[in-house]
Amino acid sequence: MFFKNAEEVLFQWVSRVCSGSPDDIAALYHESAVLVPTFSPHTVVNTEGVRNYFGQLASRDGLGVRLHNKAVRKQSFSDTLHTLSGIYSFEFEVDQVLLSFPSRFSFMVDISLERPILTTTPHRYQETSLNLHFKHPRNNISGMCCSGGIRYYF
Repeated sequence: MFFKNAEEVLFQWVSRVCSGSPDDIAALYHESAVLVPTFSPHTVVNTEGVRNYFGQLASRDGLGVRLHNKAVRKQSFSDTLHTLSGIYSFEFEVDQVLLSFPSRFSFMVDISLERPILTTTPHRYQETSLNLHFKHPRNNISGMCCSGGIRYYF
């Protein structure tokens, strides 16, 4: 499945997380994608890891994710390469109480790819020391993703 725009990728991600299907969510992530999960201190760097992470998350009762649409920002680097950042809230039940976990996020997507998500980085805490290096799978764009955003080196 190819996407018309970056926002469509994000909306599909939200829909697939809410549906609770780890295979459908993992299908959005490129084989070399990097996921820095909201609820894990470990970076995920392969499709099986993405599937396992979202499988564990999907086991939570009442799982949902709410996108704060007015807070979504898009940066375009080419016709197909974009970052989306903003705020979402994961929601699920703990001891029969629905809890909400607001988080900032950054997605890098390439809509020319069938599996367009290249990196996903949440930001739940004020201070982090996360530094994540990535290399685009096709056009050799490389950069560094960090807690303050993404810096690109062309």
